[in-house]
Amino acid sequence: MIGPEIERLIQLLGKLPGLGPRSARRAALHLMKRRESLLVPLSEAMALAAEAIRTCEVCGNIDTRTPCTVCADPTRDRSTICVVEDAGDLWALERTRSYRGTYHVLGGTLSALQGVGPDDLNIASLVERARDGAVKEVILALNATVDGQTTAHVVTDRLAAADVTVSRLAHGVPVGGELDYLDDGTLTAALKARRPF
Repeated sequence: MIGPEIERLIQLLGKLPGLGPRSARRAALHLMKRRESLLVPLSEAMALAAEAIRTCEVCGNIDTRTPCTVCADPTRDRSTICVVEDAGDLWALERTRSYRGTYHVLGGTLSALQGVGPDDLNIASLVERARDGAVKEVILALNATVDGQTTAHVVTDRLAAADVTVSRLAHGVPVGGELDYLDDGTLTAALKARRPF
């Protein structure tokens, strides 16, 4: 009924979060109807982004340079590191404009079901950064899920040798919630009400 190029576009769109097969078909149709004003500029922007994307060598953030914009900012408070699961969580916290320290992206959470162990995450470089005498506090801003809490315990154990305070976000973050879906007010309140872990 449709050409293989369009079918591939629909299949790829269907892999995006929140888009099932029907939504992917609608999105593809919308893009095709607006070929010159939307589809072509979007494909060009995606090609440029694919070439420019870098993973920060310091914190693991996704940016177009390394060190990333956050790590390169001289006004950041280097005495705190906020640990997040992925770059989307970092971006969510940055939207609040309530945190001016540095970050560390783990690249996921521990998951026995998915075969993700401590060596699969960016934990070793966090411990190395935390041992720097300038770091005083590590804030665990992991999702309030079973995997997130398990990861928080393992990270806390690994940081025991470093001379840092380990805190976590307040319980204003709902259990089972994910940071990227929370409003800015909830994230700001959770950061301000953090406590030792």
